[in-house]
Amino acid sequence: MPIPQEMTAISITEFGGPEVLQPVRLPVPQPGPGEVLIRVAAAGLNAPDLGQRRGTYNPPPDASPLPGLEVGGEIAAIGRGVRGWSLGDPVVALTHGGGYAEYVAVPSGQVLPVPTGWSMLAGAALPETFFTIEQTLVMRAGLAPGMQVLIHGAAGGIGGAAIQIARLHGANPIAIVSGPEKASYARALGAAETIDRSSEDFVARTLSITGGKGADRIVDIVGGDTLEKNIRAAARFGHIVIVSTLGGPKSEINASLILMKQLTLSGSTLRPQSREVKAAIARSLAKSAWPALADGRIVRPRIRALPLAEAARGHVELEQPGNYGKLILVTPWGETAEDSDNPIESA
Repeated sequence: MPIPQEMTAISITEFGGPEVLQPVRLPVPQPGPGEVLIRVAAAGLNAPDLGQRRGTYNPPPDASPLPGLEVGGEIAAIGRGVRGWSLGDPVVALTHGGGYAEYVAVPSGQVLPVPTGWSMLAGAALPETFFTIEQTLVMRAGLAPGMQVLIHGAAGGIGGAAIQIARLHGANPIAIVSGPEKASYARALGAAETIDRSSEDFVARTLSITGGKGADRIVDIVGGDTLEKNIRAAARFGHIVIVSTLGGPKSEINASLILMKQLTLSGSTLRPQSREVKAAIARSLAKSAWPALADGRIVRPRIRALPLAEAARGHVELEQPGNYGKLILVTPWGETAEDSDNPIESA
């Protein structure tokens, strides 16, 4: 399939609401040394996209100004020095921005094959969340068999990936959700226990579930006042990983409890990491999660799709309190690539 000179992409015309996301025509990017050009079938939507649109989460200086941190598609062109990929290979990738487009250039170390049995569309829902959890929970926090893992926002993209990776490593995922529908979804992903934050004290429930010990690892996407509660819910020598602060960046905490429990608190944002770090995460995923995606030990999350041109509506959906699972934007070419045996739900 020939590569056109121009493509359709979604641009942030100014900071603001979803309506600032508008289709534009831009030149197709050229892959630089060590990069591949991906013909995009679908792009995943993630919380950082919302922050970029609002002007509260600015991309690094060397990143694309276009939103979109993950894609599924096929290799359309190969830059100098790239080994291991061929034209037409179906792939998924963690991008440095620019995913809301028909083509995107990506460092080859951040590219993985579409898992066996998955479509390019479904695969687009994987990279951002799985890279995040692999780095924070596995590589940094030392996830190990038998650990009690408390997961906030467990019905979302990050939380759902955390449930499945925790289960894959022999840990015990405890999912914090809101409402019975999300609790049912978290259990379907492999949560051993669920806590409804709208009606239960998650600290008390965590201590009850763990026999008074507390959680060995805590995945926090909330921040704010939740951090103080996480400290109380953590086990001795526990590790709290903060991957987002949706509830606010500030919290008043009892540092004495951190000392007494000998806790570790770590934070990480994926996008500013170097190519080398992201490539190392990809190699780790290739050895662990990717075989599990192929053989069914990790199941497909709930995925809903919209056309690329309706990116604004996708952001409206993503901002709804009742949203769970993953949302993707499908390009016109991607509409022809859907797996008829495993169709994606329309949003």
